[in-house]
Amino acid sequence: MIAARGPRRAETGHAEPATGPSSYAGVVVAGGAAERLGGVDKPMLEVGGRTLLARSLAALSGADPVVVVGPRRPGVDGVVWTREQPPGAGPLAALAAGLAFVQQARVVVLAGDLRGVTAAVVDRLLEALDGPDDGDHADTPDGAVLVDADGRRQWLLGAWRTASLRAALPADPAGASVRRVLGGLVIVDVPARGDEAADVDTADDLP
Repeated sequence: MIAARGPRRAETGHAEPATGPSSYAGVVVAGGAAERLGGVDKPMLEVGGRTLLARSLAALSGADPVVVVGPRRPGVDGVVWTREQPPGAGPLAALAAGLAFVQQARVVVLAGDLRGVTAAVVDRLLEALDGPDDGDHADTPDGAVLVDADGRRQWLLGAWRTASLRAALPADPAGASVRRVLGGLVIVDVPARGDEAADVDTADDLP
């Protein structure tokens, strides 16, 4: 499936995504050049023989659809491509652009520079979002986010209720702070194990 800002379009024959209670969508925030890495395309950096973007996509193997927000990269197929408006308007604007293609009640949001995320992490986030299966939904959270060893919430490594995200987004998300906008929601913290929360901000973060 391929899409760009404007009217949605899809390849002929692509099945409609599942929208049942166990289904979820994925959004990868995959902006372009990284100034602290000399302007390289950070999501396309390789770690352990795979690009960072490929690692996020592998972690979302159970999601349908998977929306990648950022410049289209060659060789990356089977996803929806879109851009935040204007390009470079920040991660919250990218999240808003990705949500435009989500029909499912749950969505997993990942950054495009994660080197430790796996499908097992996504499973734990979804389990935390859904809570115990005891029939009591009074305290159902809006989101579940991974928390690193220093206690910092990783806002672009979480599972969310799509309706909660849409309700929280400002009319103009360009340049707005993800932490300030999403910090008012009901959040479940999921402690990271090992390097699950590891990302790449500088060359020192590359193994």
